[in-house]
Amino acid sequence: MPAAEPWPIPEEAIEEKFLAATGPGGQNVNKVATAVQLRVDVFALRLDPGTYSRLKVLAGSRFTDDGAIVVTARSFRTREANRADARQRVGELLRRAHERPVKRIKTKVSRTAKLKRLEGKAIRSGVKRGRGKVSLD
Repeated sequence: MPAAEPWPIPEEAIEEKFLAATGPGGQNVNKVATAVQLRVDVFALRLDPGTYSRLKVLAGSRFTDDGAIVVTARSFRTREANRADARQRVGELLRRAHERPVKRIKTKVSRTAKLKRLEGKAIRSGVKRGRGKVSLD
């Protein structure tokens, strides 16, 4: 199954901040702030209540009290790659939040299936009863 496209995020809902990153990059890490902290205002997205609650659960600790999702990306050596990674991750969160869970349809076991199950239990019961102590009466 191919991966679905991430949900588009309006630019007015995004706030970016660049930080000094750790990890790969050599001396570049010490000189340039390549890590990005992406902050998305959830209220600016105007989500319906169901999507909002699913997003809150999916985001977990990344969801702040003031209604923002904060994602930090520092895996790559360049700002551009980290920006793209952070936006991809937030877009994926939004896409998953927009998926409505499939409602389970209750099913009823048919009468013949019940009878067949009970017959099987009776047969098994007979087999187990036959394993008892043998009396020499």
